[in-house]
Amino acid sequence: MSFEYFIGGRYLRARQKQAFISLITILSTAGVMVGVMALIVVIAVMSGFESDLKTRILGGQAQVVIMRQGGTFNDYRRVVTYAESVDGVLAAAPVIYEQVMLRSARGVSGAVLRGIDPSSAGKVIKTLENISLPAGSVAANRPEDTAAGTPPIVLGRELARNLGVVKGDKLYLISPRGMLSPIGHVPAMKQFQVTGYFESGMYDFDGTFAYIRLDDAQKLLRMDDAVSAVELRVEDVYHARKIADKITAGLGFPYWAWDWVRKNQNLFTALKLEKTAMFIILTLIILVAAFNIASTLIMMVMGKTRDIAILKAMGATDQSIRKIFVFKGMTIGVVGTTLGVLLGSLLCAILKHYSIVELTGDIYYFTTKLPVRLELLDVVIIVGAALAICFAATLYPARQASKLDPVEAIRYG
Repeated sequence: MSFEYFIGGRYLRARQKQAFISLITILSTAGVMVGVMALIVVIAVMSGFESDLKTRILGGQAQVVIMRQGGTFNDYRRVVTYAESVDGVLAAAPVIYEQVMLRSARGVSGAVLRGIDPSSAGKVIKTLENISLPAGSVAANRPEDTAAGTPPIVLGRELARNLGVVKGDKLYLISPRGMLSPIGHVPAMKQFQVTGYFESGMYDFDGTFAYIRLDDAQKLLRMDDAVSAVELRVEDVYHARKIADKITAGLGFPYWAWDWVRKNQNLFTALKLEKTAMFIILTLIILVAAFNIASTLIMMVMGKTRDIAILKAMGATDQSIRKIFVFKGMTIGVVGTTLGVLLGSLLCAILKHYSIVELTGDIYYFTTKLPVRLELLDVVIIVGAALAICFAATLYPARQASKLDPVEAIRYG
């Protein structure tokens, strides 16, 4: 061990008459620890929220959607065949979208109706893998006409709760696509039977979506053999944009495709901005602790003026004097950062395994316990930022100590 580190270590162990400086040292270490711990926990929670949100979005909606300018289209079978031939596409399925109203004996709610092919929809959207849509028929547009059997409908768990229905109950589906009559426009209305639920974990999906068979949707909405879009599932979700662009170029106008990243771009941009803002705000805690480190070192330089002068008179260089005080300040920073990482990781583990904080689905998009995802890169960035701030705090006091004139210091010290 060089004498600089030996002397720096001795200065860390303050004597009784320097108890005030020792207290400031402890407070500085605690400040760095709290700042690093807060950063790790908050960034881990925000990373977990973003990761969990991506997983639930990808589980509840298609990764690429092909649509046609002007609305519905009839040659969806050709589009499905072409899409499945593109490298990276795992499955394709036609779908119909429509805003409708659902009315049960216990409530009324708006919903997004999705007409799907049960044989292929589960290959595209994970939450529909076990969906129950047995063969039904919309024989007529009158609710009392159920001779061919009441067609099935599958509701999101939250939507079913809002309507107050359970499996086996019947409800009415009301669509704005109706018919003209002597009394004006009459909306289409048909009775359906609830045959099951789905649950994606996303409150917006579970409280909005209702699924019926594709052929039932075409008859109810008077769309003949047309669909609204073709949904795709891709092998690598992070290459979805390239696949969407390739399909758009291959099909040509008037078809176009968009991917899940573009659809949710505003949401993920806001999450990234919040994560960056929280990092900057919580870094101020470490900055405050760094001011304490600088204050401690400045007071120590003032108290050790004669010691510094003697060391310089014995041949210590300016660089050696700087090393002594940089070592003391960095020791505070390293100890505080290490304790902060350990306590922050422990708190993240507790939050991850125990439901200490429950989230409300209508506010936080999904209902679950607090998501936590501690990533190595985030920890490295936090540790690097903390140590850089602590190192910067040592530079001025160490420089002032190295500039002391030994003759003047001994004479007036």
